[in-house]
Amino acid sequence: MEKVRFGYVGCGFMAQAVHIPNFASIPDCEFVALAEVRSDIRERVADRYHIPKRYAHHLEMAQDPDIDAVGISAGYAAQGEMAIDFLKAGKHVFVEKPMATTVEAAKRILEAERAGGARLMVAYMKRYDSGNIIARDTIREFRKSGELGRITYIRTHGFCGDWLGGIDTPVEKSSEPKAPSPVVVPEWLPEKWYRPYLEFLQQYTHNINLVRWLVDAGDDAKVRVADLDDNGVWGTTIMEVAGVRTVMESGLVSHHSWDEHTQVYFEHGWVLTSSPSLLLKNVTASVEVYRNKPTPATVHPAPSPAWTWSYKNEAVHFIEKIKSGEPFDSTAEDTFTDVRLYEEIYKDFLTRRGEL
Repeated sequence: MEKVRFGYVGCGFMAQAVHIPNFASIPDCEFVALAEVRSDIRERVADRYHIPKRYAHHLEMAQDPDIDAVGISAGYAAQGEMAIDFLKAGKHVFVEKPMATTVEAAKRILEAERAGGARLMVAYMKRYDSGNIIARDTIREFRKSGELGRITYIRTHGFCGDWLGGIDTPVEKSSEPKAPSPVVVPEWLPEKWYRPYLEFLQQYTHNINLVRWLVDAGDDAKVRVADLDDNGVWGTTIMEVAGVRTVMESGLVSHHSWDEHTQVYFEHGWVLTSSPSLLLKNVTASVEVYRNKPTPATVHPAPSPAWTWSYKNEAVHFIEKIKSGEPFDSTAEDTFTDVRLYEEIYKDFLTRRGEL
């Protein structure tokens, strides 16, 4: 295909501030349709980006034979159900993380992907950050060469801060109510923990996914201990990723920027990647590489081109891989491991509290 005929579902903040303008700017993406239940905001956004087809319901878009692929921004559970409808209709799908909030829901998405013949990409934008790609490639080189010895420890820290990064893309407001989004959680989860569970996974799914990707762990990951506070979000989770003890620190700090970094320790050095504020345009993760041999030295490699945005990169990746037929770098099958780990973390946490 010369261009991918593309539609988007949802006109919320992330759709308007990030995804819709990014896809609209890609030359190989022909933005042909927009679906949104709120008519006022749908029409204004579609007019701004000159999107010809407008739908009040995603199922109408799913039946459109002139659409090859779609992006979705909706509630965590709702977007997964929408993805299933599009996959069954043979449309490729770009969906916000998390792909699903339960293992059972994730399984149904994988079944729909196999049945419809289309593919789903999960928008883990950290995998498309040029700085993180340098970190991953450097870790791979050290593991292959043995220059720094074996990996001994992994630490991923996320205390957050100002995630908006001063973004100024215009966002339309609606006078109409949002469509209700279902709450889907594991059957074993007590009701009092619904909200903390969803809050924890929506933020720290990024950390889990990034760590697995940095060390090429695939499904080789399990939970050892989940020691969370009474709020069910802040605390320390100890995992084993690719056979390495991995500590995830979750918390919150009042911070003008963004407090998140991941460090992979070798016997004789480390690779550290630090994330910028999430919506800060054209600023990549900063990388520090320390070697203790043969002479102690620290370097800070920078990507080229230096000024790129992970959210734009992931949109370009989605369109390019549809055209080429090559695999996405964040597939539904890979993401299934993250969903499994969410449940394992909370099961361990609540078991230790005597609530399971």
